[in-house]
Parts: sequence; structure tokens; C-alpha cells
Amino acid sequence: MDSIRHNLPFVARGLLGLIFVLSGLGKLGTWDMNVQYIEAKGLFLAPVFLAGAVVVEVLGGLSVIAGYRARWGAAALAGFCIVAAFLFHAFWAQPAGQMQMLEMASFLKNLSIAGGLLMVVVLGPGARSFDARATV
Repeated sequence: MDSIRHNLPFVARGLLGLIFVLSGLGKLGTWDMNVQYIEAKGLFLAPVFLAGAVVVEVLGGLSVIAGYRARWGAAALAGFCIVAAFLFHAFWAQPAGQMQMLEMASFLKNLSIAGGLLMVVVLGPGARSFDARATV
């Protein structure tokens, strides 16, 4: 049981952070499409917001994966997820049907990931992390 308690947070952080690193880097390859998507949602300064999203996703994701200042990285990503859920997955504004269901799934996914990240904020990154080494 101690081995699981020691190693599982490392695996969980990897799973939580991976989606953000890949998503952030992916946005770089589809920059123009993402700018148009943000503008279609009615937000101004889309390139600035997109650049911020890439930075938060990549640096926050790497922070969580490595367990380096993981509480800060997890907090930033949790906030990002919650804001993104409300700005980009407003299922309540969709007509009933498949699109509403897809947006609701994306909304709930973002909130669920935020919940996992908030666990990192509260409990810390675990033993196998740079943060744990710094306190030894």
C-alpha cells in the first residue's frame, strides 16, 4: 500500500498534465483556426488570449507533470479549465440535440479536470516530485 501511495500521485500528475501540454502545443499548429474560434465566441484580442492559453497550458502542464511548483501550476490550470468551460462550452445556450450533449460533456470534462487539479493544490504533488525534494 505504501508503494501505491508513493507512486500513484506521480502517475496521476502525468495524466492530468499531459492533456494540457499536448493541447497547448497543438494550438501552435492551428493558430489561425483557434483565433477564429475565439473571435466567434465574441472575445476581443483573440491572439493575446490564445498566446496566454498556450503559455498556461504548456507551463502549467509541465509544472504538474514534474511536480515543480505543482500547486501553482495546478491552480492556474484549474482556473483555466473553469473559465474555458463557461466561455467555450455553454451547453445551455445550444438547442437540444447532439451539439448540446457534446458541449455538456466538454463542460463537465473541464470541471472534472479542474476538480482533479484542485486535489493537487490541496494535497500537493506527492513524494515523487521536485517539490517534495525541495522540502527534504
